[in-house]
Amino acid sequence: MSLHDHSPSLEHHFLTRRQLLNRVGMGFGSLALGNLLAPNSAQAAPLNPLAVRSSQFAPKAKRVVHLFMNGGPSHVDTFDPKPMLTKHDGKMLPNLLKTERPTGAGLASPFKFQKYGKSGLEISELFTNVAQHSDDICVIRSMQADVPNHEPSLGLMNCGESRLHRPSLGSWVNYGLGSENQNLPGYIAMCPGGMPIRRTKNWQSAFLPSAYQGTYINTNHETVDKLVEFIKNPTLDRTQQRRQLDLLTELNEAHLAARQHDQQLEARVQSYELAYRMQVEASDAFDITKEPQWVHEMYGIKAGNDGAFARQCLIARRLLERGVRFLQLWTGDGQPWDDHDEILGHKPLAERTDKPIAALMTDLKMRGLFDETLIMWGGEFGRTPAVELPTPGSNAGKQRGRDHNHYGFTTWLAGGGVKGGHVHGATDEFGFAAVENPVHVRDLHATILALLGFDHSTFTYRYAGLDYRLTGVTDEAKVIRDIIA
Repeated sequence: MSLHDHSPSLEHHFLTRRQLLNRVGMGFGSLALGNLLAPNSAQAAPLNPLAVRSSQFAPKAKRVVHLFMNGGPSHVDTFDPKPMLTKHDGKMLPNLLKTERPTGAGLASPFKFQKYGKSGLEISELFTNVAQHSDDICVIRSMQADVPNHEPSLGLMNCGESRLHRPSLGSWVNYGLGSENQNLPGYIAMCPGGMPIRRTKNWQSAFLPSAYQGTYINTNHETVDKLVEFIKNPTLDRTQQRRQLDLLTELNEAHLAARQHDQQLEARVQSYELAYRMQVEASDAFDITKEPQWVHEMYGIKAGNDGAFARQCLIARRLLERGVRFLQLWTGDGQPWDDHDEILGHKPLAERTDKPIAALMTDLKMRGLFDETLIMWGGEFGRTPAVELPTPGSNAGKQRGRDHNHYGFTTWLAGGGVKGGHVHGATDEFGFAAVENPVHVRDLHATILALLGFDHSTFTYRYAGLDYRLTGVTDEAKVIRDIIA
């Protein structure tokens, strides 16, 4: 019907200027959508935000596991041995750099290092189980962040930005690739006992559609109904829930149509549907009681809080084989590796994480998933080689703690197309700052995207008139080609 048609039905439905412009705009949008959804369209866009999508070029990795040692593990006590630090134990070190708190004399590592595998990779006694995979690990000893503070460094490591509200790495990965399982979240963050500092900002989607944000799981809980809240409806069966959800969907779609398909409302509809589908899939995926006893023993599964990290590593393998795209495994709530008082505090943390991490790597190899799974281990920064000086109200009376260190620290990668048994970069002879092949966190992000099949400089999202990307607005970030197999 044209606007010049004088039928009675039109005479009683005059449009305001705003209504006319709105309807014309929606009409063009419908034409565009129809074109995109045409069967022969080469640019067909899926309605489901988590539908599987292709990367820009052939990827080496299909999924990511980020083993987050939140709080900042000490590189000189784990994967970056410093014999000179032993010689200067208790002595003032030259060229001390300014960190968050005052530091003093050098503090030798109380942990012994040993060479492992054909590569001769040197690893501390804290991680003897992980060391059995030394020929599969690529250790980056020259990582750098911007500041020696937890919140901005967590923002940088997780979201590529230390101050502003930006999407997390996991959200970018899900935006680019979608999920291989439509019945589970594409991005899951597991943390026993609560949340790390910055809480949900660590796995936020920011201006990306909400469907790409991380789903939080508290792995201190040991049963599925507590791991995933409200996974079972106590009053309605599946058929009744489906009828209820269909009615809710019909109402939501009418609501959406009147609001030009607002992405936050669309994400809410998607979340209802996902929650319904998860009742069956998640109940199976998170139920580790279905694993044989020898698998439990390999991971070191035990009851209670001390077994939480082991449980989440086993859950991680079950989720990976079901197509979940991005997993983040935190050590615990708060910042457990933040040993300002006593570096020996690293030992119980390593005891809880070493065996499960090694078991996860072994398990992925047995199931043919290791080569296409990128594993990343590390914290938001490292720790100083010098002892932190006691300050009133914090670590008074303590003499064996280490302060935050963003000048040089260690992250290691494994699987997913990286060089195994390889060391990239180096810190100075004491371990204070990166002096050889420095790698900024954004370089690490650019490399992860490259392994997943994306050029970080062109992998963008249009928001507020700008093309945003994970690695920032400048061209400073670079892919570390030397670590790619």
